Parts: sequence; structure tokens; C-alpha cells
Amino acid sequence: MDNIEKKDLQGANFIKTKLEGADFIEANLEKANFIGSNLQGANFKGANLKEANLQATELQGVNFQEANLHRAKLQVATLYGADLQRANLQEANLQGANLQRANLQDVNLQEANLQRTDLVEANLERAKVQGAIFCEADLQEANLQGADLQGTDLQGADLEKANLQGANLKETNLIRADLEKANLQEADLQKADLEEANLQRTNLQEANLQEANLQRTDLRKANLQRAHLGKANFEKAKLKGANLKKADFEETNLEDAKLKEAILQGANFVKAKLISAKLQKANLKGTNLQGANLINAKLGGANLQRANLKGANFTGADLQRVNFRKANLQGAKFKEANLEGAQHLLVDQLSNVKTLYNAKLDEKLFIQLKEKYPALFEKSD
Repeated sequence: MDNIEKKDLQGANFIKTKLEGADFIEANLEKANFIGSNLQGANFKGANLKEANLQATELQGVNFQEANLHRAKLQVATLYGADLQRANLQEANLQGANLQRANLQDVNLQEANLQRTDLVEANLERAKVQGAIFCEADLQEANLQGADLQGTDLQGADLEKANLQGANLKETNLIRADLEKANLQEADLQKADLEEANLQRTNLQEANLQEANLQRTDLRKANLQRAHLGKANFEKAKLKGANLKKADFEETNLEDAKLKEAILQGANFVKAKLISAKLQKANLKGTNLQGANLINAKLGGANLQRANLKGANFTGADLQRVNFRKANLQGAKFKEANLEGAQHLLVDQLSNVKTLYNAKLDEKLFIQLKEKYPALFEKSD
């Protein structure tokens, strides 16, 4: 085909045309129709393809750098390895398209439709995708480092091993998304919805999850060191074996969460809600649980060495074999708690608690306390 660089082809009809390697640099192709055409290796750099129809087209290796594809129709198109750097795909329809290994650096995908799109190993670094729909899209091993995904719909998307380091995911819909082994270090997930998402072995170091919804989320063996989790909802979340060193859980809801064997050294749980939480064998050394609610929590075999338990509520909690060495128990409530077999628990420590009414203690400790501080065993509010 002749060179059509910079030509005005607005509304042109190219249905089912063979245009491999064609040169459309800076051409005006607004509303042009390419349905079913073969455009492999074509060059559309800087071209105007606004509202163009590229449905079911072959676009492998095509150059779309800086092209305007605003509201373009690209459903089921094959864009394997295509170069879309700095292209405008705002409000474009890419539903079901193949964008494997495509280069989408600095691309504008705001309000675009990428439902069920294949983006495996695609590069979306610094892409703008606010308001885009990625429902059930395949983003395995995709590079979304620093991408702006605020308010994006990623429900059910596959983001396994994806790189989302430093990405903006504020208010994003990630319900039931698969983020196993993904990199979300320093990502901003404030108010994001991650209900029932898979975050096993995910890197969330220093991520911001304040006020996020993580109900029934699977975070087993995830890394949340120094993560900001204030006022987030972790109700019934699975956190077994997770690394939560120095994480901030202030005023967070962890009711019925599973934290067995979790690493929680130096974490902040001030005023956190841990009702019925499972914390067996968890490492809570140096943790701040001041004012936390641990009613009916299970902490058998946990390490609370040097923990701040001031004003914490352990009513009905299982604290068997817990290590209390140098823990601060001032004003803590142990009504009906089971403290049998507790380690390094001293009379002086327990003399500062608010109540031990109906608590279970080793006989020797019970006798000493009953003799010196009988008021601790009296019924209280």
C-alpha cells in the first residue's frame, strides 16, 4: 500500500484489508473502520484514531506511540507486543483484547473498558487508569509500578505476581481479586475494597491500607511490615504466618481474624478490635495493645513479652501458656480468662489489673493473689 503518512482519511473504510507494515504516522483516521483487518507491524505513531473501529483486528507489534485512540473500539483485537507508550485510550473499549507484553507506559486509560482483557506481562508503568474497568482481566506479572488506579474496578482480576509498587489504588474495587505474590510495597490502598481477595505471600511493606475493607481476605504469609492499617476492616481475614512487624493497627477491626503464628513484634494495636481473634503462638513481643478489645480471643502459646496491655480487655480469652515476661498489665481486664500455664506472670504484674473475676490461674499464683489482693476476684462491671 502507498505511504499514507499524515493523510486525512477520516471515516475511511478498511474492513478486512491487509495492511501489514503500513505507515499511518500522524494520519487522520478519526472514525475509520478497520474491522477484521490485518495491521501487523503497522505504524500509527501520533495518528488520530478517535472513535476508530479496530474490533477483531490483528495489531501485533503495531506502533501506537502518542496516538489518539479516544473512544476507539478495540474489542477482541490482538495487540500482542504492541507499543502504546503515551497513547490516549481514554474511554476506549478493549474488552476481551489481547495485550500480552504490550508497552502501555504513561498511557491514558481513564474510563476505558478492559473487562476480561489479557494483559499478562504488559507494562503499565505510570499509566493513568482512573475509572477504568478491569473486571476479570488477566494482569499476571504485569508492571503497574507507580500507576494511578484510583477508583478503578478490578473485581475478580488476576494480578498474580504483578508489580504495583507505589501504585495509587485508593478506593479501588479489588473484591475477589487474585494478588498472590504481587508487589504492593508502598502502594496506597486507602479505602480500597479487598473483600475475599487473595493476598497470599503478597508484599505489602509500608503500604497504606487505612480504612480499607479486608473482610475474609486471605493474607497468609503476606508481608505487612510497617504497613498503615488504621481503621481497616480485617474481620474474619486469614493472616496465619503473616509478617506484621511494626504494622499500625490502631482502631482496626480484627474480629474473628486468624492470626495464628503471625509475626506481630512491635505492632500498634491501640484500641483495636480483636474479639474472638485467633492468635495462637503469635509473636506479640513489644506490641502495643493499649485499650484493645480481646474478648474471647485465643492466644494460647503466644508471646506477649514486654507488650503494653494497659487497659486491654481479655474477658473470656484463652491465655494458656502465654509468655507475659515484663508485660504491662495495668488496668487490664481478665474476667473469666484462662491464664493456666502462663509463663513469667508475677504477682506484682497482676496486682495492677482491673479484675480477675472468675479467671483461671495456676494454684500457687491464685493463692498468693487471693491472699494479697482479694478485691481482684470480686465481681465487677
